[in-house]
Amino acid sequence: MLVQGKKALIFGVANDKSIAYAIAKELKENGASIALSYAGEALKKRVEPIHEELNGDFLFQCDVTDDQALVQSAELVKEKWGNFDILVHSIAFANRDDLKGRYVDTPRAGFHLAMDISAYSLVALCQAFEKMINDHGSIMAMTYYGSEKVIPNYNIMGVAKAALETSVRYLAMDLGERGIRVNAISAGPLKTLASSGISGFKTILSTIEERAPLRRNIVQEDVGKTGLFLASDLSLSITGEVIHVDSGYNIMGI
Repeated sequence: MLVQGKKALIFGVANDKSIAYAIAKELKENGASIALSYAGEALKKRVEPIHEELNGDFLFQCDVTDDQALVQSAELVKEKWGNFDILVHSIAFANRDDLKGRYVDTPRAGFHLAMDISAYSLVALCQAFEKMINDHGSIMAMTYYGSEKVIPNYNIMGVAKAALETSVRYLAMDLGERGIRVNAISAGPLKTLASSGISGFKTILSTIEERAPLRRNIVQEDVGKTGLFLASDLSLSITGEVIHVDSGYNIMGI
């Protein structure tokens, strides 16, 4: 029970195929109390059954683009828990049209939207909840290899993920005085709600199987267990890192 008695606040569960779901499940099975957020009423219907399945402590709405909503969420968490130990950020969004074609054609509004939801939201959550995170707590965000190399049809999301990874390093510095670690997991391709918007996704999956050192694609549990490791005291001296969980694909050249 690696996280027995710890409390985990999880943002970004969309359904039972989500990376955030896999992490939440591992945390719950290893002794943590969990609370799940949802962005709007449409997603509430998807998250409620997961909240019940995992026996979450509470479920709450939080729009990470709305500063007032963040304040209200923080007040609710303080009322329910007082403090907590683990924050999971698994939030990303871009307009579907901005994930195809040429990156050079990205409109200003689409750029702002993707950066706000996919990158700045981590900063916003840290601002809202910093005082409630216990010393030696853990914050983790989800990223992807498209932040480092050009992935066809990833475009603005790759740039947003690069900003997210840099934010992880700066936040790790800011929060490190209290022993709070901030890390990112760069997961290989998974069939999730988010990946359904990426054209040519099947080609990406087959490429991993052919070229990655382990010759296989990852599964949800691989990322869930890495999230458990980062949440636990096993990772007390790891911060500011991007941990690749991708069967080793990121080390390959041609």
